[in-house]
Amino acid sequence: MAAVGEIDEEQARRCREMLARIKHRGPDDTGEIHRGRVWLGHQRLSIMDVEGGAQPMSGPDGTYLVANGEIYNHRHIREDLGHELFETGSDSEAALHALTVDGPAGLARLRGMFALAFVTADEQFLVARDSVGVKPLYWVRRPEVTLFASELRAFDEADRPLVESFPPGCCWSPHGGLVRFADAVPAVLRPAHRAEEAGVWDDGLLKSVRETIVTAVENRMMSDVGIGVFLSGGLDSAIVAAIAAEYALRHRQPLPTFAIGAPGSSDLAAARVVADHLGTEHHEIVMTAEDAMTALPKAVRAIEHFDPSLVRSAVPNLLLAEYASKRVHAVLTGEGADELFAGYDYYHEEPFTNPDALQAELVRTVNELHHLNLQRCDRTTMAFGMEARVPFLDRDVISVALRIPPEHKMIGPGREAKKLLRDAFQGWLPEEILRRGKEQFGDGSGAKDVLERAVHAAPEVAEAEGVELRSKEEAAFYAIWRNELHGIRPGSTLGLFATT
Repeated sequence: MAAVGEIDEEQARRCREMLARIKHRGPDDTGEIHRGRVWLGHQRLSIMDVEGGAQPMSGPDGTYLVANGEIYNHRHIREDLGHELFETGSDSEAALHALTVDGPAGLARLRGMFALAFVTADEQFLVARDSVGVKPLYWVRRPEVTLFASELRAFDEADRPLVESFPPGCCWSPHGGLVRFADAVPAVLRPAHRAEEAGVWDDGLLKSVRETIVTAVENRMMSDVGIGVFLSGGLDSAIVAAIAAEYALRHRQPLPTFAIGAPGSSDLAAARVVADHLGTEHHEIVMTAEDAMTALPKAVRAIEHFDPSLVRSAVPNLLLAEYASKRVHAVLTGEGADELFAGYDYYHEEPFTNPDALQAELVRTVNELHHLNLQRCDRTTMAFGMEARVPFLDRDVISVALRIPPEHKMIGPGREAKKLLRDAFQGWLPEEILRRGKEQFGDGSGAKDVLERAVHAAPEVAEAEGVELRSKEEAAFYAIWRNELHGIRPGSTLGLFATT
C-alpha cells in the first residue's frame, strides 16, 4: 500500500484503513512510514529472513521500500552490488539497493514477481510491477493524491470508480509519469520462428525446454519457512512437482503436495499416482457438494472476479489454499503452461489453426494473464496469507517457449496437445500422467457440475453496467461480485476469458 501527494493526518488515516482491509495478505506483521508527501504501508508474509526482513525496509541513505512478492535472483544482486551493503537476508533488500544504486534502471536487475514502492531521502517516489503482472497492483489518480494497493477491496467506496489496474512491466513516478521497463513477451518473439516440418524436433530443443523449466522451479524453491506444490494431477503441476521433488531430495527437505477434488474425481486419482511416484508428503482434500456451495460466494469475493472459468477453478483452489496455508507459507503451481504450449482446446479451433494466428493468440493470452489466471492464483492463496509461485512464467521460460515454432504446438496426426512439453519430461513421470488429456481444474476437481446445478436455480440478474454478461452462470457470479465491489469498473480492472 502506498500513497504520494497531499498526505495530511486524515489521508494517512485513510491509508491505514486501506492497509487493514488487506491484512490477510500479510498476517505476520504491519509497518508504515509517513514522510512528507509519501506514505508507505506493508502487511508482511514472512518467508525469507523471518526475523530481519520487516518492512517498510530502510537503507542507510534514507531510502525506504515496500515490496510484495519475491526477487529470485537476490543472491546474484548481492554479489554484483557488494555484500557490505546488505543488513538482512530478505530478498526484498536486493530491490532496495538496486534502486538506490541505479535509480529506475535498477528494475532491470530484478528477476521475480513483485509490486513495489520506493522513496528516497529527498522524496523521489517510484512504483513498479513485474513484467507479467504475477503480483497485483491497482491505483487511483486524484489531483491531490495517487493511491496504490494490491487488491480492489482496499480502496474506499468513493475512490472505486477511479480504480485502474496498474500495467505490468511499468513504473511510475510523479515527475516521469508511466514508463514501460519490460514486456511480458519480448517483441522479438512476435511472430515466432517457423518450422521446416511440423511436429519434428530434435533433442536439443527438448533439452532447452526441460533445463529452462527445471531452473525456474529450483529458483522458486527458496524459503525459510517451507514450501509445497499444488498438485492437480494434470501435466503442468505434475512436472513442477517432479522437479521440486528432485530438488527437495538433494537438499534433504520435505515436499508437501496438496490435491483436491470431489469424491471419485479424476484429479484426486491422478494426483495420488504422481505423489506415490515421487514420494512426496501428500495431502488430499475431498470436496463435497456442500463444501463447494459454501465456498462459492467466498471464492468470488476472494478473487474479485466473476468470469465463470475463473470462479469454477477458484472454488477448489480456495479450499485447497485454506488447508495448505496451515502447513506451508508458499506453494508452486503450474499456471502459464497452457498459454505457452497451447494447452487449451480452443487454441486448436478456428481461427487459430493457422500458425501465425496461433502464435498471436498465445502472445495475447500471456499478456492477459495478470487479470485472469494470475488474479485467481494470487487471491485464493493470499486470502489465507500464503504465496503462490509460478515457474512456467519465468522470463526465460516464456522466452524459450514462445521461440518454439507454433507448428510444433498444433495438434496433428500422432500429436496431442503439448506433445513437445510431454516429450521434454519423458521419464520424469508415470506414462499415464505424462499422456493424460487436458481437463480444466474446475472440471477435473468436480466443482463445475456442482456449481452449474446451483446456478440454474439462481435468480435472474439485472443488466450489468458496462459489462456484457455472456451466460446465466456469469450473471450469477457477477451479482456476488457487484455486491462486494460496487463502484469498481470491470473494464478498467478485469479481463475475461475468450470462452466461458
